[in-house]
Amino acid sequence: MRSTCCRLLFLFAIGVSLFAQGTRGYYRYPTIHGDEIVFTSEGDLWRVGTNGGQASRLTTHPGEESMAAFSPDGSMVAFSATYEGPREVYTMPATGGLPVRRTYDGANAVVVGWTPDGKILYSTSRYAPLPGNMQLLTIDKDNHQGRVPLSRAEQGVYAPGGRTLFFTRFQKQSSSTKRYQGGTAENIWKITGDSEAVPLTANYAGTSKNAMVWKDRVYFLCDRDGVMNLW
Repeated sequence: MRSTCCRLLFLFAIGVSLFAQGTRGYYRYPTIHGDEIVFTSEGDLWRVGTNGGQASRLTTHPGEESMAAFSPDGSMVAFSATYEGPREVYTMPATGGLPVRRTYDGANAVVVGWTPDGKILYSTSRYAPLPGNMQLLTIDKDNHQGRVPLSRAEQGVYAPGGRTLFFTRFQKQSSSTKRYQGGTAENIWKITGDSEAVPLTANYAGTSKNAMVWKDRVYFLCDRDGVMNLW
C-alpha cells in the first residue's frame, strides 16, 4: 500500500527535515519505502531520503503529478497525473524514468496504493453505478483491471496477506467543513474475504478516514477530539 505508517507522519517528517535546512515549501502526498520518500511539490514528484538532504526532482511535465505510492518491493512508483487531460494512473521506476499510462478511464482515477501481491489499487468513478460514486479497482502487471467487490469505496488499505481490506465508502466531504457530522462523513469499514463489510468507527458521527495498517493495528485520521488527529 502507500506505506505502513500514516501519511500525516511522513508529511511532518518531510516538512521538519527541509525546514531545518532553511527551505520552505508545500510538500504533499508522501509515500515511503525503506529509507526513501517520494512526495509532491510544485506539481511534480520529488525523492528524498528519510534523513533529509537534497531532494531530487523525478518529473518535470507541465501536468500535475500526485498521490504517489511505492510498489511493495520499492522498485516502482504509481501515481496520478493529468498529462493528457483527465487524471489517470501512471507508473515509473522509483529512481525516475519515462512514465507509463496504466488507465484510460477518462475519469478521476486516483492512486490509493498497492495490494500485497503487487497490483495497483486505485479509485475511479468510471464504473460507478451512480453519479458521484467511487469504486476501487486493481491493475496487475499486464494491465488487467479487476474490481474490488464493493459497490462503493474511495480509500482502502489491505492488511498483510491481502484478505482483509480497510476502506471508506464516501469521498472526501467536499466542503471541508470542520467537525462535519452530516450524512456523507467518512467512516472506516472492514471486509474480509467474502464476508459482509462492517463499520469500525460508527460510534462517532464525524470523519474517520485514511486508514493505514501497521504492526497489527489500524491507524486513521479523525476529528473526534475537535481537530483532525492520528488515532
